[in-house]
Amino acid sequence: MQESNISAGNLEQCLKCNLCTLVCPMMAVNGHYPGPKKAGPDGERYRLKDPQYYDYALKYCLNCKRCEVSCPSGVKIGDIIQSARLRYGGHNLRDWALANTDLVGSLASPFAPLVNGVLGLRPVKTLMHSWMGVDSHRTFPAYSARKFSSWMRKQDQSRFDKFVTFFHGCYVNYNYPQLGKDLVKLVNAAGYGVHLLEKEKCCGVALMSNSMGDRARRQGEINLASMRKAIAAGEDILTVSSTCTFTMRDEYPHVLGLENADVRPHLYLLSKWLYQKMERGEVKLKFRKDLHLKIAYHTACHMQKLGWRNYTLELLRKIPGVELVEMEQQCCGISGTFGFKKENYGYSQAIGGRLFDEIGAARVALGAQSDPGFVVCTECETCKWQIEMSTGVPVMNPVSILAMALE
Repeated sequence: MQESNISAGNLEQCLKCNLCTLVCPMMAVNGHYPGPKKAGPDGERYRLKDPQYYDYALKYCLNCKRCEVSCPSGVKIGDIIQSARLRYGGHNLRDWALANTDLVGSLASPFAPLVNGVLGLRPVKTLMHSWMGVDSHRTFPAYSARKFSSWMRKQDQSRFDKFVTFFHGCYVNYNYPQLGKDLVKLVNAAGYGVHLLEKEKCCGVALMSNSMGDRARRQGEINLASMRKAIAAGEDILTVSSTCTFTMRDEYPHVLGLENADVRPHLYLLSKWLYQKMERGEVKLKFRKDLHLKIAYHTACHMQKLGWRNYTLELLRKIPGVELVEMEQQCCGISGTFGFKKENYGYSQAIGGRLFDEIGAARVALGAQSDPGFVVCTECETCKWQIEMSTGVPVMNPVSILAMALE
């Protein structure tokens, strides 16, 4: 059994004001969930008295951190729940397969066309639903036949005298290498070369969500060691995923007990790094004037917790011809692997319903009901899967939009 990394003293800062329950997306759709206050600070008091105490409701937490954003006392409610799940939660074959993204991705990529075709077959979906517990309605992201890391190793970056290091993550590496290529294009246009980490593992968020804390901790140690080598060489670490970034900045120390104070100041989403460079006059980029795009921006939950969305919005506003609507900050409901599980699928879609309606309203506000140039923009890949599957609207990472807009 793993020890909690959350200080008991943090519990006593809870005022029992219940603001966290008002913003919890799960409470709105699931009468079995008592809410973040009861599952978090209140429940932890029982768990501290009796180490064997376990509240089944922990499994319903989305780890969206909206409770922490709303808390006036700074109680790390989501981290308390996440730590308790690591101590007491179990996992099965389905959870193992969903959580081990590096292993599954490396096995699937060489056979990508076959794997993608098979995963889309109705009989296979039905079998996975009944045997593994993966909901048959869920659409899997397609795998790429060529990994991003393989492509990147063949790119000549020797012409640059300044460099950054790119933490690409599982999604870029195994599912959508084009997003990584777009980052390289942008960073090169800014006058920097791109290196990869000496060793990179999945950030560990899926492992933590499925109660595999020991493995997540080992992978985090590998990532931090590689980042420290890059930082020692004078390089910042760039990312494209809000969830990967948040996990490595905030959950490594708070949930996994991995000290990263020396790494955090050098770990950026591309949008924050690029915006700050441009504002200081260190980077100048020119954008096309003939790009016509109507964008509804969705603030992913972990992006809201990071507090960095304005960097993205300001960059998008620099592109001539872009019409931008900021949607209300709402959870899409997928929460990583949560929405893939058949017992959670209904909750996942019900939570996302408000966002799906908001996307429709944004489309009307932009006059884009039949405009193929209408897209949703967000930094979270699992939000992308949820929104595209549930609305049919294409979703783009801001990195890809900025790369497409370069003059």
